[in-house]
Amino acid sequence: MRIEGVPFATIDWDKVPETEHPGETGAAYWRKVEMGNIRVRRVRYAPGYQADHWCSKGHVLLVLEGELTTELKNGTAVVMAAGMSYQVADDAMPHRSRTAGGATLFIVD
Repeated sequence: MRIEGVPFATIDWDKVPETEHPGETGAAYWRKVEMGNIRVRRVRYAPGYQADHWCSKGHVLLVLEGELTTELKNGTAVVMAAGMSYQVADDAMPHRSRTAGGATLFIVD
């Protein structure tokens, strides 16, 4: 990831509007800021959420609260607790997320 065209800035996430994104089950709630060539999000997955698609976009993802299962298209599943993170390059490994009890994430892509 190369960050370009992004000045120093602070974000008060509680003031960023939240948008709902339905999943295959449950919903994800995004607070999103786009600057230069990056998108920064605080995402809250409701309990029972499962993504409705395989994602091929690169991310850096940090679990802030809860527990997240990230399923890779090759069949691998990784369970992540608060304080754990992953990174993946664009088109490197299709993945999707699910959570039984809910999770809050910080994502840069």
